[in-house]
Amino acid sequence: MKILIVDDEPAIADTLAYALSAEGYASDRCGLGREALARAAAESYAIILLDVGLPDMSGFDVCRELRRRSDVPILFLTARAEEVDRIVGLELGADDYVAKPFSPRELVSRVRAILRRARGGAPAAAPETSAASAAALPFQVDREGLRIACKGQWLNLTRYEYLLLACLLEHPGRVYSRALLMDKVWRDAEETEERTVDTHIKTLRAKLRAALPERDPIVTHRGLGYSIDP
Repeated sequence: MKILIVDDEPAIADTLAYALSAEGYASDRCGLGREALARAAAESYAIILLDVGLPDMSGFDVCRELRRRSDVPILFLTARAEEVDRIVGLELGADDYVAKPFSPRELVSRVRAILRRARGGAPAAAPETSAASAAALPFQVDREGLRIACKGQWLNLTRYEYLLLACLLEHPGRVYSRALLMDKVWRDAEETEERTVDTHIKTLRAKLRAALPERDPIVTHRGLGYSIDP
């Protein structure tokens, strides 16, 4: 699996490349957004590590362009950890973000978790199955691998989409308020607004629709919150 590092600071790019190579990952590097788009169009990457502050265009704009033609996992590297960066970045379709300065070991760990979630194929047996599977729902939760299967196929979920669906699947039929979901899913994202829940429910529904075209398992309870149809 090859990883694309998009960062205009050579010291950071070198550190990332070294840390990834120590874990067995090959990588390409570039420092411009337009070059990153060209490379992503010409070659297949397992994940893209994308700096928000690039010289020629914003990392957010690069993400928008990539999402128009690809679902490649994206991890933002940002020196600005303000709320607007978190909300805009994740709602654009990024899988995760890491604020600078960061630990290379932590970043590699997050890369590994994203790649586990994105890995496709039919699961033979997940290490841990949620109560939802026991209730005959078409979901299988692999909590060690941080991924969820629907009808035997792993869903390509971002970090927060995974956490959100896993939370709803803990108790099918239970109505989770937006405030409760914020506390359980976004506890590490300070000052995130409740509208983020609605945005992620929307993207999660779109991904579930491909696997379950005959039904929408997420139920909206107006003025109350959301639940999984048991």
